[in-house]
Amino acid sequence: MRVTAAFSRLLRLKGVWVRAVRFEPDRVVVEVALRRRRLVCPECSFSTPHRHNIREVQSVWRHLDLGVWRLEIRATLRRLSCPVHGVRTEGVPFARAGSDFTRDFEALVAFLASRTDKTTITRLVRINWRTVGRIIERVCATDLDPGRLDELFDIGIDEISWRKQHRYLTLVCDHQRRRVVWGTEGAGEKAGDRFFAELGPERASQIKAISMDMGPGYAKSARKHAPQATICIDSYHVVQLATKALEEVRRDYWNELRSLGDQQAARRFKDARWALLKNPENLTKSQAVTYRKLKRAGGEVWRAYTLKEALRAIFAPGLTLEDVSVLIDRFISCATRSRLAPFTRLAQTITKHREGILAAVRLGITNARTEALNNKVRLITRRAYGFHSATAALALIMLTCGPINLQLPHEPHLHP
Repeated sequence: MRVTAAFSRLLRLKGVWVRAVRFEPDRVVVEVALRRRRLVCPECSFSTPHRHNIREVQSVWRHLDLGVWRLEIRATLRRLSCPVHGVRTEGVPFARAGSDFTRDFEALVAFLASRTDKTTITRLVRINWRTVGRIIERVCATDLDPGRLDELFDIGIDEISWRKQHRYLTLVCDHQRRRVVWGTEGAGEKAGDRFFAELGPERASQIKAISMDMGPGYAKSARKHAPQATICIDSYHVVQLATKALEEVRRDYWNELRSLGDQQAARRFKDARWALLKNPENLTKSQAVTYRKLKRAGGEVWRAYTLKEALRAIFAPGLTLEDVSVLIDRFISCATRSRLAPFTRLAQTITKHREGILAAVRLGITNARTEALNNKVRLITRRAYGFHSATAALALIMLTCGPINLQLPHEPHLHP
């Protein structure tokens, strides 16, 4: 068998035939030619038999490594004049537009990016992390399920920080299918408006419930574009506010100890932070000792802690809507009379959003449904810190949590 025939069967590149194979010290270079006569625009489906000219230099794509050698695909391409995009180099069936890598190589990188860490990927495939970001952007742009926004009935809108300096991503998840279906850079009303603009009025009218935090931005956008939907306040965000109120009380007491000059007591009390913020069942032995000392000491910090735990218990499984309604009213009353300013403000916030909180309980849209997905997204954003673009970080989230079917090169699949 000739070398060209062997590599043609080995590479299995769609729509080309191998013209020549050249072995260099650190790579194998395979020259190919397209089988089709018509020229196809890489940006759209326009095709023409007429060429504008021929590129003077060969186009090069990185393919899957051949053992320890890099494997490059090279071809002399023609250029065409597209009525929409102007003069472009013709597209090839084995690579995406604007890419220096074949589809098989990008499929491998995308699969690794969804399952392993940065160092492993860059060392294994010998490309830098920013290149990984650009690859997964292209994969998501072409391979995401085009029908992911169809049949949305119960959705959740939330913001998540992906970099420092208050840089956020807005994510929309489908509660029924438990996956992220849409995302954009930014947060608040404008981000919500962008989602509903892409969703369209017809599909927006099918939404029955939308879970969100207690910020005004997403709620305003939802009332404007999907007024029939019930706004639900996820219990996770309610308890999160109570935890922040407890931390504010603890910090004020710590500062008070420092201002009184009792540095030793202030130093001991600083270690109590995690004993207060963690759930009792998750405390370590040393934190459990601190917890018991705080309980014996009593005071404002312990009262704040008991209020936080009381609110968390309201959303425990097994309680009916009537039970939750009564307990929330009792909590509001206790927090208002607690003489703790952070919890007084919390009581006012819960009173304002009481109907949304109860709607989430009534419809079963609770933290238990989305907690695993939210935690997974947070881990992904930490892995994406090396990306300098929100689009790449969002692509990594969609690649891992979105409606996309990644297939490795050896698995049977059809390229578009």
